[in-house]
Amino acid sequence: MSDAYPQFPAESTETITSGGNAITVRKNLRVPMRDGVNLAADAYHKPGDQPRPALIALSPYGKELQAYSLTMPGQYRPSVTWDGCIEAGDIARVVAEDYVHVIGDLRGSGYSEGTHSGNYNAGGVPLGEDAHDFIQWVAEQPWCDGNVGMIGTSYFGSMSVLAAAERPPALKAIFVNGGHYDFYETTYHGGVMWLMPRAAREGRGGDSGWAFTDRVTSRVLDEYSPAEVERMVEERLKDADVSAWPNMFHVLRYPKHHEAWFDIVLNDLDGEWYQDRNPNELAHRIEVPAYFQIAQGRGWTMDGTIEMFEKVSGVKKLDILAYPPMNSRPFVDAHDEMFRWYDYWLKGVDNGVMDEPAVTVHVEGSGSIRTGDRFPTGEIEHRPLYLRPRHLLADRPEPLGPEYAVPEAMTQMPMMLTNEVATLTWSTPAFTEPTEFQGTGAAHLHIAIDQDDTNFILRFWDAAPNGKRQLLTTGYLKANQAELSPESTPGNPVHPHSRKIPVVPGEINEYVIRVYPFAATLLPGHRLIVELSNNEPVSDEHNAMLPPDAFHLPIGRKTTTTVYRDATHQSHILLPYVK
Repeated sequence: MSDAYPQFPAESTETITSGGNAITVRKNLRVPMRDGVNLAADAYHKPGDQPRPALIALSPYGKELQAYSLTMPGQYRPSVTWDGCIEAGDIARVVAEDYVHVIGDLRGSGYSEGTHSGNYNAGGVPLGEDAHDFIQWVAEQPWCDGNVGMIGTSYFGSMSVLAAAERPPALKAIFVNGGHYDFYETTYHGGVMWLMPRAAREGRGGDSGWAFTDRVTSRVLDEYSPAEVERMVEERLKDADVSAWPNMFHVLRYPKHHEAWFDIVLNDLDGEWYQDRNPNELAHRIEVPAYFQIAQGRGWTMDGTIEMFEKVSGVKKLDILAYPPMNSRPFVDAHDEMFRWYDYWLKGVDNGVMDEPAVTVHVEGSGSIRTGDRFPTGEIEHRPLYLRPRHLLADRPEPLGPEYAVPEAMTQMPMMLTNEVATLTWSTPAFTEPTEFQGTGAAHLHIAIDQDDTNFILRFWDAAPNGKRQLLTTGYLKANQAELSPESTPGNPVHPHSRKIPVVPGEINEYVIRVYPFAATLLPGHRLIVELSNNEPVSDEHNAMLPPDAFHLPIGRKTTTTVYRDATHQSHILLPYVK
């Protein structure tokens, strides 16, 4: 098919009714970019010609899909009709609050013109540049009063940051819920591939996916010769985890219709490919007031949100929300806070939002709210919990050597042979008094494996006396990417993920795994449980809250992992205790 498909529909204006209220819909507006490409957009507002502030939502998921918020109640996991791509916000609510809701298709998607090259158009026109032009065009329309904000969760949140970094004059503030700010960390957690972005791009696992036809290209295929691409593919297929997973094999052999995912699979190390246009690399350019909001339960998104909050230079707020990690689709959550923010910055309503603390944290377990000007909100101290025999976590190390405190091991079979996930577990005794944690931690584990690589997956649970468990945080590391960056500290490890260093089978190494930030109180009678595995279950108490594809690429060969926790090998967890 040609670049002209689908045809840019004719512009029209109509009035619809939602919840008994009339809404004017301006369909298929042509928004010109500086290079001559036109983006397609719909605008929703109250009837009448009065200019209003505008809230803009931009993504490749299709503006038509976002209109489901007018007809579908917000769905929460594990609802089977939860669609992770309906993220632009509650159209009827935006209109009722007297804003114009403008929803646009990014270049190369939906009805917009142009071509999209690779993940986040990394090989084409910067998305932030298009967002700048889109914002300025909206601000000049007679139905807009010249004041613009951004709206939407996840991908839309990332677009808010990319837009703000371009400093369009009409953009007065941003409110960002659940954004992704490190394009490497979006897919590779500690070097371990996360499969959920595949669903968002290709439409697997119930998601609609990107609204692309034939106007998305692979940046790898665009920039490398066929011989170079073949060499890259063959090298990637040497990874046993990749070659054992049929979808990975298929994508690498047949990239057509998988272009963005093909690029991600081929680029499994961090570096210029991801950092060139990373939102977290552009954060220092953001000067407009910025409100960041994130729910607990997916630690890497908390990590990135906290980093963004620390880097932006203007007025800013951070709101760490309660578990679970996935908000509604259609996205109808967090609107109360958003409208207070925008009423102040776009409408000039003195509603007291700026009299409140910069940082608000929901503490899991106790349900308490902590406030301050940073995260953690109070002073913390990293204290060790040592892995001991009999699956214990204790505040003192094991006094016996390895000949007596014999190491323990698990063997994980490839998932093509079993559905069972091998797990080693350690637990504290029941807490006798409330104990609060806030911040990032680390696991220092002495481990030998019988292969040259594997996944290390850590999950931390709050276990109630009645047996109910809730996930608190996680940690991931590819064994061959265990190298630490110079800025690492014992309780705050950082890995560059810039190269692979194969493990010597049978060699005992200390692996330092980043434990993603969290905020929780362990109540009396509760225990902290730490699980180590090479794979993770497709569904359990936590993963049932995630979409079907939201698990990590399993290891592709039989692997035995041996953990040493004795007087010579003092394997331990460092956690951020609130003083």
